[in-house]
Amino acid sequence: MRIGKLAKEAGVGVETVRFYQQKGLMAQPPKPETGGYREYPAESVHRIRFIRSAQQIGFSLGEIDELLELEAGNNTRCIDVRKRAEVKLEDVLVKIDNLKSIRKALEMLINACPGKGSVRKCSILEAINSGDIRLKPVKNGE
Repeated sequence: MRIGKLAKEAGVGVETVRFYQQKGLMAQPPKPETGGYREYPAESVHRIRFIRSAQQIGFSLGEIDELLELEAGNNTRCIDVRKRAEVKLEDVLVKIDNLKSIRKALEMLINACPGKGSVRKCSILEAINSGDIRLKPVKNGE
């Protein structure tokens, strides 16, 4: 199938297919020697859908590349994939904790702000400018 049909069946744009090729997540079929259009194998639809699904649950393109390599490997065990998912979950939990800290800081700034007067006296801008905002960094394992 041609790139346009591939993109449509996979539910993405042609630019997305080309982007995945540039990132090394998909091979580009060779151009026919006699001219014409490149033909993509039917399994390319599955590959794009796999990439999109993995992105939706937070995997980066680099991590997706690793998952694709694991999927293609003959000696790969399910535990290898599970370990990658566990690491991703830990990353997500850390991000959630960081977002909670940001939320608390913003709530404090908003609650302290009278919401009136000159921008030169804005308590939110004053706090940002003074560097008084301190978030406790959260790292893996803390």
